[in-house]
Amino acid sequence: MATETERGAVATYIPPLARIDPKQFGLCVVTADGEIHSAGEAEEAFSIQSVSKVFALTQALGKIGDTLWRRVGREPSGTPFNSIVQLEREQGIPRNPFINAGALVVADVNLAGHAPRVAIGELLRFVRYLAEDETILIDEHVARSEQETGFRNVALANYMRAFANLTHPPELTLGVYFHQCAIAMSCRQLAMAGRYLMLGGLLEPGGARVISAQRARRINALMLTCGHYDASGDFAFRVGLPGKSGVGGGILAIAPGKASIAAWSPGLNENGNSKLGTLALERIAEATGWSVFSPAEERRA
Repeated sequence: MATETERGAVATYIPPLARIDPKQFGLCVVTADGEIHSAGEAEEAFSIQSVSKVFALTQALGKIGDTLWRRVGREPSGTPFNSIVQLEREQGIPRNPFINAGALVVADVNLAGHAPRVAIGELLRFVRYLAEDETILIDEHVARSEQETGFRNVALANYMRAFANLTHPPELTLGVYFHQCAIAMSCRQLAMAGRYLMLGGLLEPGGARVISAQRARRINALMLTCGHYDASGDFAFRVGLPGKSGVGGGILAIAPGKASIAAWSPGLNENGNSKLGTLALERIAEATGWSVFSPAEERRA
């Protein structure tokens, strides 16, 4: 990937992200048999931002199960991740849990019965458990910056509160959301954390069960159809893997039964997804035949 000269533009609306060098690139592939393959700056921690929505969704489904779907949909939005347009037309019900409005509903579910700091700590412990790494932290500088500048998210939260689709004061739910987005992880840590979605809900082959196989399939389905906002169709077309992106430049992609893959490059394309990370995943899918749309004989390779 070092020969690619066009790296995209960093997210400037979150000040700490605006200062990151867009030339950086990291990649880690964790295979089903436990092998770890890394390239570039795979040990460099970055703000995972919306990739955290995968882990928060898993946690919320563990708390309230399929009743979550009464408050958030499962359809692609076709609009930018921070759009407010559909909320008015659809009575405060977000299209899916991976756009910002849907993630705020998920954060509201995870906040139930807890003080915000407890809910944040609970999610952080869950991510550390998945990655088997207690060194994962929240970047408090990023969290504060988002609280100071996240006006669109504040608008989304208040709008859904008006429709009674947030049960807590918006500032509390927003606090949980901003902190989950500020979790800092390396590509290696992120790829490790995604193993349960590769392995049908298991932490490792023959290991502890995190979620049911059915739930793992359904989260993967949502990642495939909704994980890249209004570019989800293009990502499915080019890469063909369930994936979730974040404006910090990270992408978690899952090849079911084969690999958990994390790519990071902070330069974004026009849809807010890592430009170089998407290209790297496209090339990996082509080289391995791991696309979920590949013939079965290719996927077995």
